[in-house]
Amino acid sequence: MKKILDIIVVLLVLVACTPSPENVQKSNELPPIYPDYCDVTIPENIAPLNFLLRANCEAIEVKAGDLTLNASGNEATFDIDDWKALMAKTAGQELNVTVTALIDGRWIEYKTFSWQVVKDKVDPYLTYRLIEPDYEIWNHVQIQQRCVENFDVNALGHYEQLENRCMNCHTYANQNPELSMMYVRGPGGGAILNRNGELSKLNIPGSVYFGFSPSGRYITYSTQKIIPAFHSDPSKRLEVYDATSNVFVADMEAHRVISSPLLSDSLKFETFPTFSPDGKYIYYCAADTVKLPTEIRQLQYSLVRIPFDESTGTIGTQVDTLLTSQSVCHPRISPDGQYILYTVADYGTFPIWHPEADLQMMNLQTGAIDSLAVVNSRKSDTYHSWSSNSRWFVFASKRDDGLYGKPYFCYIDKDGKAHKPFCLPQQYPTFYDNNLKSFNAPEMGKGKVPFDVEDVAKAMKQDHINFK
Repeated sequence: MKKILDIIVVLLVLVACTPSPENVQKSNELPPIYPDYCDVTIPENIAPLNFLLRANCEAIEVKAGDLTLNASGNEATFDIDDWKALMAKTAGQELNVTVTALIDGRWIEYKTFSWQVVKDKVDPYLTYRLIEPDYEIWNHVQIQQRCVENFDVNALGHYEQLENRCMNCHTYANQNPELSMMYVRGPGGGAILNRNGELSKLNIPGSVYFGFSPSGRYITYSTQKIIPAFHSDPSKRLEVYDATSNVFVADMEAHRVISSPLLSDSLKFETFPTFSPDGKYIYYCAADTVKLPTEIRQLQYSLVRIPFDESTGTIGTQVDTLLTSQSVCHPRISPDGQYILYTVADYGTFPIWHPEADLQMMNLQTGAIDSLAVVNSRKSDTYHSWSSNSRWFVFASKRDDGLYGKPYFCYIDKDGKAHKPFCLPQQYPTFYDNNLKSFNAPEMGKGKVPFDVEDVAKAMKQDHINFK
């Protein structure tokens, strides 16, 4: 009982020591908060948008609707229960936010900004690869799963349990946590397939980028020989290109590989395959071969597609070209089939190292292209995926410093308009200042996957299931 009373006394003292605004001076400037959460659109189920004020302040007050937060220092950290109540109350509305800070003995009230809280929820789970942002592109890799409705994180792959192996991204089938796959590289490695929590190790030689068909029976994947090279241009530290690359389809039930000469043309590079939501097409990127690395700036990838018949597992005979401007990478189609989101860069196939890399979105019904000016930055914006309701996508952006990628969420409303994106919120506002890993290849899922890193480590000891 005494311990409880002591805690209450301490809390009361802390509250009493937090000053309240008085003799407030108003500013016409928006508050210098980080991450930049000013005038963003957010889903009602997102975790608290905790932030810090980039100012040497003694105290801070934040008023968000009828919720008031007072804190010493420059960090605004919301109580998660208070936050959830606020989101539930303001869903479908615009929420005004005012930040007032005590700086050099004076209270400054910054210009009010807003949060547009929408009822279209974002998928609650996010998987991503944590990777060092340097030329050691695979060292100390982790794959994590984060619940974006709170701050819970668990590991799906960790270098300590997997002998410091390289791991590629974890990909869902239709955002379904019961069907997904990741790839563990190196001797004895393979594709780790998750079916309802049962893990198996598949020998699908050379698989790099892949995507599931709507039924989950097939995956389309690319094989490539990836070459890293250093740039003499300091604005581009590293270039990564494919010496060879082709696209195939794997039948996950018959354990066979399906090929087509149109997808493995020796005069072309084919990569980044993905199925359309109806399973009728494989979209991918293709480029005419050039002499590498000397002609790397002439390497231009087009957005193309080829028919596929899921009922028979056959690839079509006609390749259609959809887009040839700039070099196109990572096509991803919204689950409702309305839009295709992709990255454009000046050249090449590895836009994460290209500051000019931007996202674009094509309306597949009209062919209209949105340059997504409200989304893109002056640094690399790429590695994107959709939420299951086609109202949100997440992408990796290096907009802060050009080095560390962070996950940003963008809302696409019913009219196809993109809204200003926001960074994945963290429990501690200084997280991104202290984090020394890039968030890579973020993927959204409708639920928590039924396995963890220990299960993956056990699956690695299984015999391969070979494909022929």
